[in-house]
Amino acid sequence: MTSSTITEAGTSDPTAAQVAQVRAFNRFYTNVIGVLHGLYLDTPFTLTEGRLLFEIARQPAVEVSDLRRSLDIDAGYLSRVLSRFEAESLITRHRSAADARRQEVRIADAGREAAADLDRRSATQIADLLHGADCDRLLDAMRVITTELGASGEPGQGEVADPGAIAPASGPSAPHAPGGDAGRGVGQRMVTLRPVALGDLGWILHRHATVYAAEFGWDARFEELCARIIAEYPTLRDAHPGRAAGWIAEVDGAPAGSVFCVPDSETTARLRLLLVEPWARGLGLGATLVGQCLQFAREAGYADITLWTYDRLAAARTVYKAAGFTLTSEERDDAFGHRMMSQTWSRPLERERSSLRSGESLLRPVRRTARERSRRQ
Repeated sequence: MTSSTITEAGTSDPTAAQVAQVRAFNRFYTNVIGVLHGLYLDTPFTLTEGRLLFEIARQPAVEVSDLRRSLDIDAGYLSRVLSRFEAESLITRHRSAADARRQEVRIADAGREAAADLDRRSATQIADLLHGADCDRLLDAMRVITTELGASGEPGQGEVADPGAIAPASGPSAPHAPGGDAGRGVGQRMVTLRPVALGDLGWILHRHATVYAAEFGWDARFEELCARIIAEYPTLRDAHPGRAAGWIAEVDGAPAGSVFCVPDSETTARLRLLLVEPWARGLGLGATLVGQCLQFAREAGYADITLWTYDRLAAARTVYKAAGFTLTSEERDDAFGHRMMSQTWSRPLERERSSLRSGESLLRPVRRTARERSRRQ
């Protein structure tokens, strides 16, 4: 596809030859990725069922109406697939706490495992497909197709902007990744969550250090603190099976954010290392990452969850407030080359966010020494 073709397509009706070219490409690509073979990636699912399971698994909860709208699926067919998923213990269905007329779907453990297996198979398939190809050239072409054919009304276009976990959207630009250009609409970005994997801990440390230095001027002591916290994670995960986890948010395949949930005590979870890349803000990643952390903490059996932050991180506090956290204590602190207010935020997990009263305090204010910071982050 040449630039002259794109210009012509943007200013006039397509010719019969252009339509034939696109149809030929569709036939070629659907055969390449195996969607004509019945079941998808040698799993028990069709392509539509696999996509549906993926969409359910990547969010703490999703309304059936949102699934129908975002995937453009017939209501009757969607109902039959969801009934099958529920019968096979892949999902659970519930009445929405906000509106009893609506139904929410949540992924179950078996469904999460099935979605992870689909994800691994798909990643392997695409890696094999890209072997030996000019990936930069190919991804540039994919960006052009997505930009030209993406509908302005796709889900996500009207999403409330999330400024991220670390305030103003200045700092490093987006990496060269599919969809990384800043001029594209929100609805044209593919946002996914996945568990922390090989190489992610190093990336999390690097990005925390560089982003906070660029946006807040925090010195090397913050990087040292993050290094200790990250080094502690594998120990906590192995010592408390099923009660510690971490996630990476990706935008169009590029890492764009992180969050961890670890035990603070037998009944209290701790949210740690929430980060949203400056170039990825406005996509709701902060809220999505925090929501994933809350869902995991509930399912792991924690009664409440806490976190540590600073008053300068205004955007992060906005995300925490929206997720039901309230400020429980604060104290003046000299940290990372600055004088700030160190804050602890908490919330219970045994009730829905809507039942929390604005400004409700859950714990008495307490003071901690600087030596305790590494376990509070």
